[in-house]
Amino acid sequence: MTADTLAILRIELLYTEPLVWRRVAVRGTTSLAALHKIIQATMGWLDYHLWEFEVEGTTYGLPDPDGMDWGRTIKRASAVKLQKLLDAGVETFGYVYDMGDNWEHQIIIERVEAAQPDQPYPQFLGGERRCPPEDCGGLPGYYEFLEDIAGPDKGRGSKKKKEALDWYGGPYDEVNDLKRSAFFVHSQLTPYQSPREDASRLLCGGDRLSNLADGG
Repeated sequence: MTADTLAILRIELLYTEPLVWRRVAVRGTTSLAALHKIIQATMGWLDYHLWEFEVEGTTYGLPDPDGMDWGRTIKRASAVKLQKLLDAGVETFGYVYDMGDNWEHQIIIERVEAAQPDQPYPQFLGGERRCPPEDCGGLPGYYEFLEDIAGPDKGRGSKKKKEALDWYGGPYDEVNDLKRSAFFVHSQLTPYQSPREDASRLLCGGDRLSNLADGG
């Protein structure tokens, strides 16, 4: 395993129409626990809820320390590196965030290439549309929210619009021009970025990301 291996990932929020998606470059040395943090930062989630990966029938996440996983076998996400998936020829795998709202993501490994020397990774490469608000009630609640905020400022429907925006806490632009917001996304990824010589330490449970090894 080498820090020179780079995976280009496309992250799709399933069943959204139009599709919410992101593209990010991630080192093969990245653990799945670290990839969770990268997905959260890239998509715009706030990391409030439980999460897990599904890779060819195996679930990775945060096993309950008391074994209360409802009969399911959950392996530690911090113990598995992305490189293992690359070596196994995995092309797509799943990621679920918030078991209540049940946001299902498909992660597509678009290609594998060599990392550029002295470039910090992960890197945000693009995407479209803002992710749904936290705790909006899954896809049905998301579409209801969009319908409400599309209402008029005055007259019939204006009350629902005001209530929805008050609940959200401000304006919500679903299109969310990511070219304009790319700087913000990059800033969210900065804590997880490192040049080649430091990549393994930072993205595999080293000092700066000690909590990441536990998925925290």
